[in-house]
Amino acid sequence: MILLNVSIIGAGRTRNGIGEYIGKYFHKLGARVTSVLTTTEKTALQASSALRKYGIEAHPYTSFEEMVRIEKPDAVVIASPSSTHYEYLLKCLDSGLHIFCEKPFVWDDYEDFQKRAEDIFEKAREKKITIAMNSQWPFSVDAYEKICGEIRIGETNRFSMRMSPFSPGRAMLPESVPHPLSILYCRLGPGEIQDLNFESDGEEEMNIRFAYVVGTHACDVLIRLVHQKTPPREFSYGFNDRIVFRSLDLKNYEIYFHYGDKKLRIADPLELSVKNFMDALEKGTEPFIGPPHILHNMSLLKVVDDGFGEFEKRASWKNY
Repeated sequence: MILLNVSIIGAGRTRNGIGEYIGKYFHKLGARVTSVLTTTEKTALQASSALRKYGIEAHPYTSFEEMVRIEKPDAVVIASPSSTHYEYLLKCLDSGLHIFCEKPFVWDDYEDFQKRAEDIFEKAREKKITIAMNSQWPFSVDAYEKICGEIRIGETNRFSMRMSPFSPGRAMLPESVPHPLSILYCRLGPGEIQDLNFESDGEEEMNIRFAYVVGTHACDVLIRLVHQKTPPREFSYGFNDRIVFRSLDLKNYEIYFHYGDKKLRIADPLELSVKNFMDALEKGTEPFIGPPHILHNMSLLKVVDDGFGEFEKRASWKNY
């Protein structure tokens, strides 16, 4: 096992951030989480303090350059708001640091975000920098098949996922949609979206339907999003009407899948995602959620988001 020094950008929990838990798993798996970076001294101290319950002593910073100069990390976790990802990705590349980036990879108001991501991956290849995106639910598929049986892909298929994002309205899309897109990519391969449709009450609930088409195979997809601020959030998914429901034991932070009268404790997919990244660094291999997967995920997320923009326009004209 290589000795890996890790810094975390965005380790706070102000908006349901996941950086604290990513840090916990890097520490559990043998890395040294040496520092955290947030926008203010107050939040940096809070993030550092929150990590102590996992046995982590992380120094707080508000300057990326100062953190890198003093701590000399090998890898950086980018778990800050998605609008800041691009800036930090460039800084990590310039500093020669490996990157574990929360989804969505790059998401802001610029139209050329996919071209910018391609440039990032090209520069990473030149500098031999490993980049992974945390879209963890594909790492649960083995457990899904253990309780539901093998996923059998035919000419026609069905897939559904129900999530409860923290953000309301259109902001639910980048927060949630990368997860089902990742599972579809991993199980069916790179596909395209056809027949995209939406049902929405405006802020709290949204249904997204489309056909995910890969060659001669098609999968009818339903993504149901219901805004929810407080945990535990409802979550379920499945293929061809075999749907697992997740439950959490918050006291011990144990995760279970339920299918019919069956119950299975599963490994936290977030931990498996972190482990895959660390294994990729140690072995010099491509992460499971690496550049080809990330680019495909981003392109289809934009298709969905653009489609919802058109849906909103049509809805506003009908109400005019």
